[in-house]
Amino acid sequence: MGSRTLDIWRGIACVLFPILATTGAYAASRGTDTPDIHYDITVNIDPVARSIEGRSVITANTPEELTLVLGRRFGVMHARVDGTSLGPAASMGKMRAWGISGIAGEGQLPRRIEVHWQGDLSALDASLDHSQTLGRDEPASGEAGTFLPDSSGWYPYIAGKLASYQVNIELPAGQRGIVPGRLMEESDSDKGYRARFEFPSPTGGIDLMAGPYTVETGAMRGAGGKPIRLRTYFHPQIADLAPAYLDSVKGYIELYESWIGEYPFTEFSVVSSPTPTGFGMPTLTYLGIEVLRLPFIRSTSLGHEVLHNWWGNGVYPDYAKGNWSEGLTTFMADYAYKERGSSEAALDMRRGWLRDFAALSPGQDASLASFTSRTHGATQIVGYNKAAMIFLMLRDLLGRETFDRALQTFWREQRFRVASWADLQRAFEAASGQDLSVFFDQWLTRAGAPVLRIAEAEPVKSDSGPHRVTVTLEQGDPAYRLRVPVAIHTAEGEELRTLDLEKPRQTFILDIGAQPLQVTLDPDLRLFRRLMPEEAPPILRQVMVDRTAATILLPENGETRGAAETLATKIQNRAPKLVSAADTPPVAPTLVIGLQDQVNAWLARHQLPARPEIVGNKGSAQAWTVSRADGGTLAIVSARDPASLVALMRPLPHYGRQSYVVFEGAKMIGRGSWPTRSQVVKLD
Repeated sequence: MGSRTLDIWRGIACVLFPILATTGAYAASRGTDTPDIHYDITVNIDPVARSIEGRSVITANTPEELTLVLGRRFGVMHARVDGTSLGPAASMGKMRAWGISGIAGEGQLPRRIEVHWQGDLSALDASLDHSQTLGRDEPASGEAGTFLPDSSGWYPYIAGKLASYQVNIELPAGQRGIVPGRLMEESDSDKGYRARFEFPSPTGGIDLMAGPYTVETGAMRGAGGKPIRLRTYFHPQIADLAPAYLDSVKGYIELYESWIGEYPFTEFSVVSSPTPTGFGMPTLTYLGIEVLRLPFIRSTSLGHEVLHNWWGNGVYPDYAKGNWSEGLTTFMADYAYKERGSSEAALDMRRGWLRDFAALSPGQDASLASFTSRTHGATQIVGYNKAAMIFLMLRDLLGRETFDRALQTFWREQRFRVASWADLQRAFEAASGQDLSVFFDQWLTRAGAPVLRIAEAEPVKSDSGPHRVTVTLEQGDPAYRLRVPVAIHTAEGEELRTLDLEKPRQTFILDIGAQPLQVTLDPDLRLFRRLMPEEAPPILRQVMVDRTAATILLPENGETRGAAETLATKIQNRAPKLVSAADTPPVAPTLVIGLQDQVNAWLARHQLPARPEIVGNKGSAQAWTVSRADGGTLAIVSARDPASLVALMRPLPHYGRQSYVVFEGAKMIGRGSWPTRSQVVKLD
């Protein structure tokens, strides 16, 4: 597969196939664990000279027409098909492509494609921040490390085809390299380092990493006694972290083998990067040195990456029909760890998902069926969070035992194949005996989310007989078919009910065991929906992901103005849409940046609430949100001096889920969210 990115701050990953891959070709690869394409690659890399030279023999056991692809930055010394030279290549962006004609019958199979290529690599840029490394497809090298993402076209490949491979890596002494797969042999001497890796199962691409690594190894027995080799490829400065990472990987493999089925590979490695990278590939994860040092990574992101060896790297999503693997991995890793921690932690994560979605402007999101990979905040909110919550609702509907049994069957049947949402639906229907077409159709093909409200709630007066309450729910049209949780608070406690809502407006009559006092809609936030304004106090993410957001810079010129504009660009990941500080702020979400005195004066001039006491003038900088009377949202960033603004550029964008955050320099010293308020109707 191509470079797979991991959001290190949420512990989530996304998987990218090569850019020329076509769904039809991947679909054609289904139904067999023996791929038609095999690569035998030998590559020599000099990190100091930033040069690469490679030789590849591609065996194609298929008569169909093929497309050979290689990055344009690499020169081809020779390229032949069955001894005949290839013709001129066509340019396709950063790639060049050769058409290889099909052949009649199968008498001339397998075909042999030989390519000898070489070229220069980009300089390793350790100054890039995390967001700048996501989706970056430059093959880069230096003494501190080498990363050749599959999407860079660093080796010749057949577009749109799953393949097995063998890769021989040659590096100078002191360097070690790795690609996804099984390490078959290696040697290290004064003459250099050599290693041979094999990946016998069909996969979508090859990423290569190298560096001055210290390698530690561990071993475990997987399901059925299969030996699994564990490794860390760490830079010397973090080599002491290796034992803890090896222990954690072992625990995660044991967890998911018992939950899903046998681990599909023979090894797993944790590899360090000199850049703030987060990638996941089959058999390994590639994480920045500073990321690996974070104390929470072993209990969050690491498990997510191990699980991707089942979902994403063990069963491949059919991208043209939607990438289900990110949501399922988020649900079974990030969310599962919260559930194991406490019900409060799980509720907080669900609340975060819904608040994130509420931060999107209407129409900004897309359907899950169209989600392929994370490209910006909105796609992450849909492809990861929304999808994870849909799996939660499905588990609530079917029950945990049936849900898990369906996934175990899905794994057995689809391993190393391309599978779609429809394949998942069939697995859940077979396990449950239910027709789930409405459930999957409404959640996969419709963008947005239902908006629910309690239109009316009244006690039913009765001199005798049971206590009753009528609850009228409203949603938009066309209606979703929903199982809506409500809580009836009574004089003796709380009663939870689930209402089957199928119409835009529907009234339910409920028998209650004691005098009803109030009705609360979805008290545990287990239903994916767009929260009403009173349910979703503003968070900083609203000015980050809403493309209509405006920006007001209070410094008028000079160094402070430049720092404020750069910070706005970092926060919004785009050029800011500037409006005048003198005008009334627009109704659209608005980011306001300035020094402390400037911020205080601007708030007073526009008769807006003063800075909250909880942030005050604490630290060197503060950020907080404000709900305006006209329905607009402000995100205020206030700093002591220009240097304090500059210090926010890396950390602040990672605190989008907060309503307020306080920094001392680049260090966060306080954060929190304004309280949420459930939809509650008190009964007379």
